[in-house]
Amino acid sequence: MVDQPLWEQIGSSFVQHYYQLFDSDRSQLGTIYIDESCLTWEGQQFQGKKAIVGKLNSLPFPKIVHSITVQDHQPTPDCNILSMVVGQLKKFNRNIWEPKEEQSILDSRSGACVKQKKRAPQYNFGCRLA
Repeated sequence: MVDQPLWEQIGSSFVQHYYQLFDSDRSQLGTIYIDESCLTWEGQQFQGKKAIVGKLNSLPFPKIVHSITVQDHQPTPDCNILSMVVGQLKKFNRNIWEPKEEQSILDSRSGACVKQKKRAPQYNFGCRLA
């Protein structure tokens, strides 16, 4: 078995930790962001830990389940890590899986998420459960 490059290990660990916190207790996501972090959520922009966590805690669904389909991680020239995550999410009390995609830039020195974009496209990939 070939060992994964360091950026893959860091990126995969971040994705696992991030979605575990997001699905179980979004208020704990403050540990992921720093004051210089930026988040774009469905076209809305938020900057700073307080604004980002405020947005995530204000989402209209109390519980959600993420299912990661694929994740890719690449190093950047400035020693950060670019992560792309594609998957599906299921809102609490709904039997519908919706597609989602996300991009994050991680600071490889601090482990903080410094840039993030999230989208849940409103088209159907055949993800609906009967």
